Amino acid sequence: MVESEPGEPGLVFEDADYRLAVVDLLGAIAYGELSAFERLVDDAKLAPTVHDKVAMGAMASLEFGHVSRLHDRIRELGADPFEAMAPFESAIDLFHLHTAPADWYEGLVKAYVGDGLAADFYREIAAYLDAGTRELIIASLDDSGQAEFAVRHIRQAIEDDPKLGGRLALWGRRLMGEALTQAQRVAAERDALSVLLAGGIDRPGLDLAAIGRMFTRITERHNERMAELGLSA
Repeated sequence: MVESEPGEPGLVFEDADYRLAVVDLLGAIAYGELSAFERLVDDAKLAPTVHDKVAMGAMASLEFGHVSRLHDRIRELGADPFEAMAPFESAIDLFHLHTAPADWYEGLVKAYVGDGLAADFYREIAAYLDAGTRELIIASLDDSGQAEFAVRHIRQAIEDDPKLGGRLALWGRRLMGEALTQAQRVAAERDALSVLLAGGIDRPGLDLAAIGRMFTRITERHNERMAELGLSA
């Protein structure tokens, strides 16, 4: 039995359905972080300077560190981390297939905007979990430097070539559409995640109206990120 963290009300992991749901969620986040690591390594190859390559390599290393911590927690819950990730490979890989960047700048926008959308989605769900799981998820989704790096480079690129802004704004909208489609698909198809959203004893849940508000908040945060990049949402 996995006991709750100090200060948590009750032994939440005695609930088998809840434990399965948490494993499911951690598996989704772990595969997302692994994909982020792979993308940053690939994007580093497109970076215009050695300094940028090293910076992106360092960010990739931090992403990989998140994967290890998530795997450790999944094992603590009595599950296999690779089996936990497997159900999410198709959806996440499909998102990346549909949003392959054409150049380094599109890759930067995707790293900042795309990863931000995924992080917002998981943080929203984490708000309905036990404190220990919530803290692990939030720590795993912490920005590893992509935000400042992407904003600085994209703003400078648009200043140098204002026409670039229009193309990247369209790219940002496409990322938003694809990300929301995949998030809604995962939430609808995974019964375990539905358990988390529905709530339970000592845990609040989400009704359809609340889920709608959740996606509205995610959209608003996306618009804020686009504005930080100097792009229209």
